[in-house]
Amino acid sequence: MSNREGNLEAPTRHPLDWTNPDFYDEEKLNAEMERVFDMCHGCRRCVNLCGSFPTLFDLVDETEDGEVHGVDKKDYHKVVDDCYLCDVCYVTKCPYVPPHPWNLDFPHLMLRAKAVAFRKGEVKFRDKLLASTDKLGMFAGIPIVTQAVNAVNRTAVARSVMESALGVDSKAWIPEYAPKTFPQLAEPSKDFAVRDGASTPGKVAIFSTCYINYNEPGIGQDLLKILDHNEIPYVIVEKQACCGMPKLELGDLESVATNKDKNIPAMARLAREGYAIVTPIPSCTLMFKQELPLLFPGDPDVALVRDAMWDPFEYLVERNRDGLLKTDFKREIGHVSYHIPCHSRVQAVGKKTADTLKLIPGTQVNVVERCSGHAGTWGVKKQFHAQAMKIGKPVFKAMANNEPDFISSDCQLAGHHIAQGMEENGLKKAEMAHPLTLVAMAYGLS
Repeated sequence: MSNREGNLEAPTRHPLDWTNPDFYDEEKLNAEMERVFDMCHGCRRCVNLCGSFPTLFDLVDETEDGEVHGVDKKDYHKVVDDCYLCDVCYVTKCPYVPPHPWNLDFPHLMLRAKAVAFRKGEVKFRDKLLASTDKLGMFAGIPIVTQAVNAVNRTAVARSVMESALGVDSKAWIPEYAPKTFPQLAEPSKDFAVRDGASTPGKVAIFSTCYINYNEPGIGQDLLKILDHNEIPYVIVEKQACCGMPKLELGDLESVATNKDKNIPAMARLAREGYAIVTPIPSCTLMFKQELPLLFPGDPDVALVRDAMWDPFEYLVERNRDGLLKTDFKREIGHVSYHIPCHSRVQAVGKKTADTLKLIPGTQVNVVERCSGHAGTWGVKKQFHAQAMKIGKPVFKAMANNEPDFISSDCQLAGHHIAQGMEENGLKKAEMAHPLTLVAMAYGLS
């Protein structure tokens, strides 16, 4: 085996053979985990990224000879539980990822372990419920119901019950439900002419995501306003189901496949019709760009959707390069502390959101490129919330630099987590707004 350190080539990923019975063979899983953990122990480059690596290294250091073979395999789950599949170790730190012959893919190994645990029935009801975004979203869209649910969820009694019954930390920020869903609010597009650019399709299909649908449809409304202002015709992807990321993080790969079968046909049709498919939440974009193609490598429709998928700011920057983005901004935004979410970083699209915000006159952007610690449902759970706040502390401090007028993140969950962390650490408060909202404000549309 080669002992070469690192790669000159860009990281690549192999498809996940998750339908193969060997994928769920616990003995083979443990053997691969021991192989990978031994390499991680010898390197330790990722120690500062998340809880998984310090947990692993502590387990190794507590053995008699300080080697991985001495770690009880029953304790491997402690490493797995601390992984929230951000993928940053794979993309930014690990020198042994493919095409290196050692073929180390830590996040997908953790995913395999989660899938084995799920199949064995070891996943808690709480985790299954929190990952069922479409079922939880049924509270949204009915004003009287949402007002009652939101009011109850704000009370100390309800939060105490949620903590004891569901393990949701009583101190963690949780989203409210919207009185009207995004589809209920969305206006049809005007009949603009389609103007394709050299690199951008001239019409957009919006996969609005569970969070925009059920919790903060105003962000989706701001995206529509931006498209309308730039005379870009749009449609909303019909009959959307969850992208599957919460189920993926749970290891429930069968449910990921079910949701794929609900979403992909309509989106593939739109891709064939020449639409750019835009998702305003980075985790959902990543699901369609990376995870589904790796889970279903032989599905041509999945590949078609992958190739048509855009981060909204990736699209806006390319639209500007095509000379087709309006820059008639009417309002200065001032100083913005902008956080790049992990699931944006691993898409390798660069700092497109910051580049767009910098087009706005009188706007200064402080870019913070580090994990906030929220990680979807992981950071709200009782056993992880304190750790999530600890992971995010350097981000909270960096976001407070130069007394920003706004704090912002493409991941709205991370944005709220950062706002909470800044307040709890006594840092200067600033208004929190999604980057799409800031652009709409600069246009004078919001």
